[in-house]
Amino acid sequence: MNLLNVLAFWRPKKPPVSFTTLFRKFKGLIERNNRILELMGDMGDKLGGEYVFDKQYILSSCEQLEDLVFKLISDLSVLNQDKNVELFKAYERIRHAIHEELSGRHAFDQVSLTIPLESLDQGTVDAAGSKLNNLGIIRNTLGHRVPDGFVATTKAFFAFLDHNGLRRTIHEAVTAWDGKDEAAFDQMCVEIREKILKADIPKPLAAGIMGEADALVSRLRREGDKGPHLFAVRSSAWGEDEESSFAGQYESELGIRQEGLLDAYKMVVAGAYSPQAWRYRIIKGFHEEELAMGVGFQLMIAAECSGTLQTYPADPSQKEVMVVNCTPGLGAPLMGGVIKSDTFYIERLAPFAVRSTHTEIKDQLLELNPEGGTVWKNLSQDEGKTPCISKEQLVQLARAGLDIESFLKRPVEAEWCYDADGELYILQARPIRFELQADTLPPPPAPDVEDTLMAGQGIIVQQGVASGKVFVVENDEDLHDFPYGAILVSHFTSPRFSRIMSHARGIITDIGSPAGHMATIAREHRVPTIVNAGDATTRLQTGEEITLDAGNNVVYRGIVPGLRRYELTSQCVFEESYEYRLLRRLLKRITPLHLVDPKSDDFRPSNCTTFHDITRYIHEKAVSELIQLSERRELHETKPRRLNLHMSLGLTVIDVEDGMRKTDEDLELKHVLSVPLKSLLDGMCQPGMWCTRPVSVDLSSFMSSFTRTFSVAATSRIGRNLAVVSKEYLNLHLQLGYHYNIIDAFLSESENDNYIYFRFLGGVTDIERRSRRASFIAEVLERFDFRVEVRGDLVVGRIKKISLARGIEKMNMLGGLVGYTRQLDVVLQSDEDVQDHLAVFMQQISNGPGEQDEQGQRESSNTYTG
Repeated sequence: MNLLNVLAFWRPKKPPVSFTTLFRKFKGLIERNNRILELMGDMGDKLGGEYVFDKQYILSSCEQLEDLVFKLISDLSVLNQDKNVELFKAYERIRHAIHEELSGRHAFDQVSLTIPLESLDQGTVDAAGSKLNNLGIIRNTLGHRVPDGFVATTKAFFAFLDHNGLRRTIHEAVTAWDGKDEAAFDQMCVEIREKILKADIPKPLAAGIMGEADALVSRLRREGDKGPHLFAVRSSAWGEDEESSFAGQYESELGIRQEGLLDAYKMVVAGAYSPQAWRYRIIKGFHEEELAMGVGFQLMIAAECSGTLQTYPADPSQKEVMVVNCTPGLGAPLMGGVIKSDTFYIERLAPFAVRSTHTEIKDQLLELNPEGGTVWKNLSQDEGKTPCISKEQLVQLARAGLDIESFLKRPVEAEWCYDADGELYILQARPIRFELQADTLPPPPAPDVEDTLMAGQGIIVQQGVASGKVFVVENDEDLHDFPYGAILVSHFTSPRFSRIMSHARGIITDIGSPAGHMATIAREHRVPTIVNAGDATTRLQTGEEITLDAGNNVVYRGIVPGLRRYELTSQCVFEESYEYRLLRRLLKRITPLHLVDPKSDDFRPSNCTTFHDITRYIHEKAVSELIQLSERRELHETKPRRLNLHMSLGLTVIDVEDGMRKTDEDLELKHVLSVPLKSLLDGMCQPGMWCTRPVSVDLSSFMSSFTRTFSVAATSRIGRNLAVVSKEYLNLHLQLGYHYNIIDAFLSESENDNYIYFRFLGGVTDIERRSRRASFIAEVLERFDFRVEVRGDLVVGRIKKISLARGIEKMNMLGGLVGYTRQLDVVLQSDEDVQDHLAVFMQQISNGPGEQDEQGQRESSNTYTG
């Protein structure tokens, strides 16, 4: 070892950062976390259509978010003394994608050139384009039949343009056009279309398209379907079938054989640059960089009957009806307006009675040509005058339409067909945008007072109206059974609700914060949501039909059609602006939450794909880190002091920031300023909670306590009862006999900051009795809104985002619980004993401090004698 190494070895180490300093860093981190959630919530609110905003708002908000998230990661680095490289890498990926969007370029995260229809979901809309992605969700989420197929993604579109230098060509042509010369514009369109049709498709894209088609056809042949297997090749651009329908503006190629798919792809891409499609984009305010064309490839259905369904008519005089137009054969002529059709008006409510019918004599139909393409077929007079759809099929169609309407949260126009076997296929679905005058859409009717189930309770997170059946979620397992279109009612808010957010029509919770993670997700999905309603889980029952008016904070019994119509047909006047679309694209990089379960292996920095993911991860890790830091004595620069209490608690206190009154006297309860510690001790001091009578322990139970194996962390704290406190914070380690408690809590005026962590382990008896005590503790915690995990005699309870008053109430309960259960395992000889003691404890804790007389205290203290 050379001299330099020796000197380096003996160089004194830097002293550790004090707990006081780290605690202040933690408080700053929590404040920054809240500011991020508030800013994300504000950006989400802008998409509700209630506020006017411009691009400067978007730029400013993104800049603030980037700064806050970067500093949040830096705060964690100080707190955990780690470089957090993976978090910074995730931050840079997200920040880069945001800047790409702001500059008019599009970032694609691990997007394939082709995606099968069965793989499309809420997260693939930018890759697949709106039209095909809607169909994918209708198939995969709603469970309706959609023709099999795949999509060449928007990433493939840009790869095709760049491979042939077309993006630069288009940009130069647009820059050269003066914006007024219509003849020059038409000529520009012709030239660009010709270049696209002559261009080469990159080999990876060509291989992807042909490979997907081969796999699809091969599967059908194995299943006995000999064909012909013809494809529809269709546009699926950004914005198509969304705020702007683009109906009839882009190209569709029908009846295409496999060998013609690549040419059809170029035809559809070229169709984006036709004069009518390009003018439509300009009129609608689309910037040129917003054009991103996905192309769908779907097997053609040999349709017996095709048509359209409107779940609301454009005519306001026709109320609560759906309109069906249909014709024999393929539906393309009907959409093109070149063929007669039958018309049916169906009531929107079950049993979907046909209100009126108008039939035409049809003389022709369009059908598939087995050799490719389509052919016309003449109809006889009898064939032409026969309605082409049955009443049973109309009912099936109506149900499907209402399903899709609930998903899109707008009235729907759907294209559909029935095949020769009578199977319904959804071919396309787009929201209807009504152009209604103000006087044609009256305010929603006020339902009868007796139909009001709840009014003015809770906090509105996302406005809107939702009608459907209640589904009460009591635990995470219930989410597996959550039915599509139900209204979620839960005691808690939870980021885990993100998994069913696209299925839910509305959300009501008993407790929760409008600044929490779930609230952010609800705004992202625009799900009408009310939190902190108090007693929704006791007022509302699973299966009960209700109407949630989250605009006026009212819940009505049953379906209120007038409210639903008003909600569906009210327009968001800003949704068709460029700024609205830009903000919506950016928020996909900001607000979705994928990291929801801290116990999952996926809960790690490398899986953070949004700023919300990073924020959630850091918040969880910061709380855990603070709990661990509070255990390290070498970090505490304040001298520990003994707290004298009337019970034998043996508690030593370290005050890091205004947690104890400054005094030279011996510390007593009157000197405690820490809100969580004071609340906990008040609970312990309640009559009947701290039993002082001796209890008898049988020999086998006593010996079992010596044969148990405790964790290193537990044994290292034997004999030490320590509280680290500030005005708002408590970290408490208690050894009471042979069981161990950890309580970590932060309680302040800021509801979003507050949390309580409770951990219990151990006992002097056998595992059966210790487990009974664990089940007793778990049930008490659950009744006080904690999320609870039980493993043997280990109980862990957590609660977050509670008001200061509720936090004090829960700490008071925990104090009573710690005292009451000190020796409880000894007397729990049966499961019936658990319930008996549960009743006693809940009664005594509900009485509160000072409300029992001495006789009541003696009786409570005698409970343990069995």
